[in-house]
Amino acid sequence: MGYIIAVDQGTTSTRSIVFDDQFAIVGQGQEEFEQHFPNSGWVEHNPKDLLATVISTCKKALNDAKIKANEILALGITNQRETTLLWDKVTGNPIYNAIVWQDRRTARDCDRLKAAGHAQAIRRKTGLVIDAYFSATKIAWLLKHVKGARALARQGRLAFGTIDTWLIWKLTGGTVHVTDASNASRTMLYNLHTGDWDAELLKLFKVPRSVLPEVRGSSEVLSETNLLGGRIPIAGIAGDQQAALFGQCCTRPGMVKNTYGTGCFMLMQTGPKPIVSKNNLLSTVAWRIGSRTEFALEGSIL
Repeated sequence: MGYIIAVDQGTTSTRSIVFDDQFAIVGQGQEEFEQHFPNSGWVEHNPKDLLATVISTCKKALNDAKIKANEILALGITNQRETTLLWDKVTGNPIYNAIVWQDRRTARDCDRLKAAGHAQAIRRKTGLVIDAYFSATKIAWLLKHVKGARALARQGRLAFGTIDTWLIWKLTGGTVHVTDASNASRTMLYNLHTGDWDAELLKLFKVPRSVLPEVRGSSEVLSETNLLGGRIPIAGIAGDQQAALFGQCCTRPGMVKNTYGTGCFMLMQTGPKPIVSKNNLLSTVAWRIGSRTEFALEGSIL
């Protein structure tokens, strides 16, 4: 018998669950972590807290299941999505707290982008509306306001990631800098039609391509970690809402799920081509498996 361990790194807590080969839960662990509100409308997390809760909840889940790490066949990560951080590739330390998806500090920057006429092009390329919710303006804020950030970027030392990217970087000892297509599609820098980072958007937001992770599939062996007491392949990444869509078995076009947590999110699977909404729904990558990318329409209540 083999087991898999799933990590759900959420907005207010981290949960890890061990499943057996019949997908029954045999062990789990959960921990909350501190929320930081330095100014009105600002929401931050300490990235080291997120990593610490991932490691500790995984160990709790293994203990609860009464198994060792070498019995785990694979580890998968699902994560709070647009939350953004930058770190120094040399030291491995964040240059600032993670700016959470709920954070509104860049709302005025978004208003200026709309006023300058960028909304249609951004919508066409990314499937997203211009909003502080997404990662791009958060990255731009960090590069502008954190002392030394631009200099580190010019030296090729700076790395950007949503939380999946940060966790995999740390779990692999700083050897793997990746995300998956579902998370990349939430940054406002990813072109849904080319399946890659968009050069024009990088120029618009003044984000150097060197800081960005490689975009990989949602289900593939990416690397392995030995931080849990044995070598475990890291074999899956998906943004939390896309993971819920898949977990609710919405694998055919027209199937819809609703989930209720820190926010409320409705996603409808739309198949192999992104659908443009006439009602301000978001077009997003649902997942990429092998060479096939599936898409979804999303309605978000923050």
